[in-house]
Amino acid sequence: MMNLRRWWSSSALLLLAVTVAITLAGCPSTPPGSEGGGGTASAGSKKRIIILTNGPDPFWDTCEAGAKAAENELGLMAEGFVVDFQRGDFTDKKQIDMLKQYVLASDVAAVGVSVFNPASRNLAEEMKALQEKGVKVVTIDSDLDREKYRDARYAYLGTDNIIGGRELGLAAKAIQPGGANFAFFVGDLGVANAVERMSGFVQGAGEGFKELTRRSDGGDRPKARKNVEDVLNQHPECNMLVGIWAYNTPQIVNVVQDRKIRDKTAVICFDAAQAAIDGMAAGQVDVMVVQNPFQMGFEGVKLMHALVTGKQEVVDAMYPEYAQEGEKDIYRTELRVVVPDENSAVTPDLFDSKTIFFKYSEFQKWLQDRGLISS
Repeated sequence: MMNLRRWWSSSALLLLAVTVAITLAGCPSTPPGSEGGGGTASAGSKKRIIILTNGPDPFWDTCEAGAKAAENELGLMAEGFVVDFQRGDFTDKKQIDMLKQYVLASDVAAVGVSVFNPASRNLAEEMKALQEKGVKVVTIDSDLDREKYRDARYAYLGTDNIIGGRELGLAAKAIQPGGANFAFFVGDLGVANAVERMSGFVQGAGEGFKELTRRSDGGDRPKARKNVEDVLNQHPECNMLVGIWAYNTPQIVNVVQDRKIRDKTAVICFDAAQAAIDGMAAGQVDVMVVQNPFQMGFEGVKLMHALVTGKQEVVDAMYPEYAQEGEKDIYRTELRVVVPDENSAVTPDLFDSKTIFFKYSEFQKWLQDRGLISS
């Protein structure tokens, strides 16, 4: 009887050990604060350099490619760092929740935020909490309200959206020299880059251009399309549609094609989503003012790495007169104007000397050389 009891006891212990081993084998190792993020959750002891976007979009796929290129070229893995690319959901709540996770995590070295709501005091407070913990914080692509919360980050890196909007306005004027009745389409009317682009556009287009309306969609693609349809229904005089965020233009192109009104409707836009690039090739898009998200990702990671490791010479090269005042804490990335290969009224002499001018085929080669499909 004792032998039987011993056999059952030994068997139970063996079964328990096997069960525990299987359970542990099936559980991923996830560092604190990495939920909902990129593919570096199992990085273990490596310190994370994080980029947190304002939402999901192919624009950010290109930025991520640039960030990963910096990770490789700068040899970050060998130094104990890893790039972690995480996406918001076009709400400030999501970004605030993510930043709270980073504050609790022990493996976060630096964070670059593309701010969704520039007026969010709670977001600014979480960014300050990260800085107080010793984490380096910058903004990329979209900044905080600089009047109120400039000290919540070290610096801004990205497009000068006022200039970008102005360049798009100048292009619109070349396309419709007699003026136009236009409408803006964007994800959120309050985001800094949207406000600045629309303001710059109005400056660049000048007299003869009448703004009919501006519509936001919260990142919802079906709503983005419906906004275009509604505007055309309510304003039959509208003859220019302006896409402010990358995904807006494909929706505009689809509606214009479906309604067969391309002959009387100009289509102009910010950014170069793949469908917008294809639209230009098919004669459906007149001009694109294109940022360089690849450069944003690369230079953003380079800056954060330099701040973390004390490479002051790198920081000084990017911000030679650094101060948190005026524009001394702003690093401007490239801006490009892209037009069709043939029969465009838009010419290079219209724009700022620092703006790069591409015809469609030249832009396609630029993308292909970098293994990209959008920008």
